[in-house]
Amino acid sequence: MAVEIGIVCGQCEAYNVLLSSTCLSCNHSLALFTHQSGGHSISRSPAPSQQRPIAPALQPRGSPGAVAASASGSTRPDGGDPAAEPQRPRRSSMAPAPRKTQEELMEQARNFVCRSCSTPVPMGHKFCGRCGAPVPPEILSARTQFFGQLQAPGKAKLILIRGEGVEGLSYQLNAEQHIVGRNGQLVFPDDPYVSPKHANFFYRQNKLVVKDEGSLNGVYIRVRQPVELASGDFFLAGEQVFRMDATAKANDQPGPDGTFFYSSPKHQTLFRITQLLQGGAPGMTVCARGASLQIGREGSELNFPADLYMSANHCKIEESSGKFQLSDASSRNGTYVRLKAERELAHGDYLFVGRKLLRVEITAAA
Repeated sequence: MAVEIGIVCGQCEAYNVLLSSTCLSCNHSLALFTHQSGGHSISRSPAPSQQRPIAPALQPRGSPGAVAASASGSTRPDGGDPAAEPQRPRRSSMAPAPRKTQEELMEQARNFVCRSCSTPVPMGHKFCGRCGAPVPPEILSARTQFFGQLQAPGKAKLILIRGEGVEGLSYQLNAEQHIVGRNGQLVFPDDPYVSPKHANFFYRQNKLVVKDEGSLNGVYIRVRQPVELASGDFFLAGEQVFRMDATAKANDQPGPDGTFFYSSPKHQTLFRITQLLQGGAPGMTVCARGASLQIGREGSELNFPADLYMSANHCKIEESSGKFQLSDASSRNGTYVRLKAERELAHGDYLFVGRKLLRVEITAAA
């Protein structure tokens, strides 16, 4: 494209051919610069090789010597694109932005929007799902700090476990004592098996301890290794509540009239297991034929085929040297024993409080 370069008059804005000294319309001087010589101002037009066009956007309107192009295209004599020239960066007079607080960084991380396509990026994602742009490192680190700071170092929290292992609400145990019940700090008003003041979680020498506060249904803890049972102890397997009792004393004496009570034949037994029904009534009772008794859904001495939470071989009670031990047989849902005294808790312990299953999580001390 042919480009014609000329000079625009600074007074009447008329177009004049290049090298014109005065405007053809108003006779105004078209000198690009002047210099003093002996007290007189002399206007000169520079040689063609010395002329450098000024971009119209940078030249004040109405100033003398403004250079214009008569056709669209480049205004440089060599035909180059003025937009391709590097522009000098402007010095900012604004003070540097203040550093964001941790809370502001956490809020930004929670509501991060991709800087390339303005698409919201869910928590935990390292890349935008729409354009693939990476999430900035400061956002990822802020997210990590956000989750870590929820729990104070050396403190614990209780996580409510719902069906199929799905986690529900979590309860931070950052105070000294935490009463669990239908009243207190951790309340479960929808569970009729939770007493008003059911249990207390507190710290003793930087260790988390749980104590049953005289509740009706007690606190049960999951068995990690074989535990000793005594006569009258309660334990859970599947949806069933059991009580272990020692063998009743034999009563083979006749009645007052000398007649013996007729019954099924007796077998030698060391202990018996009794199922407890809702309301406390006894259900099935099974006496151990040997030194052990297996409980499960099928193939055991005591079977519950309709209990979907009971494994095929769930748990076992064994007698050895006059002592009884309860052990879990690697069941899916675990076996739980009722606490009789205060118990120190560890990371990963599971507890039943009423019908609520809770998992203990303890952070490392700082």
